Amino acid sequence: MKMIERWYSERLREPITLARWGTYGKPVLIFPTAGGDAEEVERHKMIRFLQPLMDAGRIKVYSCDSVAGRVMFEKLGTPEYRMAMFNAFHDAVAREVVPAIHTDCGGPIPIVVAGSSIGAFNSLALICRYPHLFDAAICMSGTYAIERFIGGGRFTDDLYYSSPLHFLPDLSGPPLDMLRRRFVMLASGTGAWEDIGETWRAGELLGSKGVPNRVDDWGPGYEHEWPTWWKMLPTYLNELVP
Repeated sequence: MKMIERWYSERLREPITLARWGTYGKPVLIFPTAGGDAEEVERHKMIRFLQPLMDAGRIKVYSCDSVAGRVMFEKLGTPEYRMAMFNAFHDAVAREVVPAIHTDCGGPIPIVVAGSSIGAFNSLALICRYPHLFDAAICMSGTYAIERFIGGGRFTDDLYYSSPLHFLPDLSGPPLDMLRRRFVMLASGTGAWEDIGETWRAGELLGSKGVPNRVDDWGPGYEHEWPTWWKMLPTYLNELVP
């Protein structure tokens, strides 16, 4: 069963869409690549590859518009504005998208976040920023040094708080204690357009903070493309979801 919900986000100052596939099971929130919308995962056939898990009642799949990714991809506004949009986007996911998922599920329940490329960046950022909302992240073919795509500009608090490579080294206290009870899967191929070095750097940073994680190298046969992610995401969800 597919559901589409759309509302105006005061945090983003524009509409945002949340799509859902499936009827019951563990909620899985998939972030689109770059500037993709909530239905990108369906157009690129990911939903088809997740269908067996949905049919078994193990997962319900959600996806929302990549609002900040679109602003970055289209180079809208100043670099500082693009940084602010990533911070606002994460806040909107935590305070608007997650409550909508909880309402659909009938109450609060930890969510798995997942995504590829920029979607992997958002997945890692969200679990690190809000470990009380998410219990696992599946980050595929990740692009984590986001500032190089934003287009220069001065370093801002918005970039610091939205980028785990910047804020995670300083994380301490109860938020870090909770994050250490979560799990991050980091996967990448080494084929065309992949940079597994970014994945290893993210894994090393998480490890240095005592955050459980695993880095999987899928090798040169896997490129930065949807067929790679068609293989990865069902594999890891099958591992993580009972």
